[in-house]
Amino acid sequence: MSPEPVKPRGFIARFFSYLLHREYLQFPERVGAKGLIWTQALGRIGLLLIESLRVMFLPPFRWRLYTKQLEFIGNRSLTVILLTGFAVGAILTLQLTATLTQFSSENMVGGIVALVMAKELGPLLGGLMINGRVASAIAAEIGAMRVSEQIDALEAMSVDSVQYLISPRLFAGALILPFMTLILNMVAMLASYMVAVHLLGLDAGMFFSKISDLVQMEDLFEGLAKSVAFGFILTFVGCYKGFFTRGGAQGVGLATTQAVVVGSVLIMLSDYFIGSFMLDWP
Repeated sequence: MSPEPVKPRGFIARFFSYLLHREYLQFPERVGAKGLIWTQALGRIGLLLIESLRVMFLPPFRWRLYTKQLEFIGNRSLTVILLTGFAVGAILTLQLTATLTQFSSENMVGGIVALVMAKELGPLLGGLMINGRVASAIAAEIGAMRVSEQIDALEAMSVDSVQYLISPRLFAGALILPFMTLILNMVAMLASYMVAVHLLGLDAGMFFSKISDLVQMEDLFEGLAKSVAFGFILTFVGCYKGFFTRGGAQGVGLATTQAVVVGSVLIMLSDYFIGSFMLDWP
């Protein structure tokens, strides 16, 4: 048996070994390969997005697919939304009251909770929670259809796979997320009222009066606009990852994981940019 090559030890030895093997010459090649991969991915994203929007309002209109996706994204996510709204409203009220009491401003807690939920936490938490359930399911379903060649069978039967699989999900996600956000906000305010008034003994009249003083209709519309964008993002990411799945069952699992991670990151990034665009500076 031939002896194993001795690996150089120390920084200087590894540096000269790196130069002697001329591995640094492969660095531009690796950067170029990554650039090509990202460029191709951006091209696929753009083309898929344009095609999905183009065929969304073209016949044939398969209303059953739209109602099915509305039920899947909305009705089946109701339990998660209710639990999230109640927990967030109760926790936020408890912590805010403890802090505001130090400044003798505990009566402001109702208005602050309502404002934060309407503008930020309501659409953001609703989008993230639904993304964890819906984006993964969409990616797994469409990815399984891709690896089992069901999408190829649809196209062989002259069925537009984008119109059949992707457009209904995008439409349903953008339409139902604002309603889910409103439900989450209402449950959060109910929990906030129960904790503030019945548990901590704050005045109910002051609780509701501060809500009307601090929260305007523009704040509610800003949160609903964010939820529309979040619904579109999470469904599109799930559809994209599933539609371009490769590698059998392992590829489906990878696409499912990536859909949740990428969707969550994009939702948080878009929340910042939409909020900064709509922010009314004094």
